[in-house]
Amino acid sequence: MPYAKRTISLTAKQREYLLDFISRGVRPVQAVKRARILLESDISGGRIPPKELAIAEMVDVSVPTVKSVKKSFHNLGGDVEAVVNRKQREKGPRETKITGDVEAHLIALCCSPAPEGYARWTVRLLAEKMVELSYIDEISAMSVSRTLKKTRLSLT
Repeated sequence: MPYAKRTISLTAKQREYLLDFISRGVRPVQAVKRARILLESDISGGRIPPKELAIAEMVDVSVPTVKSVKKSFHNLGGDVEAVVNRKQREKGPRETKITGDVEAHLIALCCSPAPEGYARWTVRLLAEKMVELSYIDEISAMSVSRTLKKTRLSLT
């Protein structure tokens, strides 16, 4: 019986926390939906919860979302706060290569005279010159373009 495996029994304190969470303050919509899923899935007090499809329709989410919230409730040992308020990332998915020092070198290079044979700097020329001068190990033309656009020194 996979359905019985994912039953959720909330204590009075957990239920009160979730009801308070939904009714007060400005909250992220996803967090409110996770709280509503937990409340609808609750079997405490002899309550018979609706099927996952019905819960998904009530809360306006997909069935896999309902299953995911129930699974995380069990994986986190019944900690409703951890289920509702998901953990934030400490840093982004990628490390930025262009530091302030590299950016300063790029701007200085951009403001210098163009190489011989060229009327002006191109994004590719700047990227190649940055690597040639060992300011950075490797850099794409798009990274150069984004950095220049950010500093309002766009070449286009």
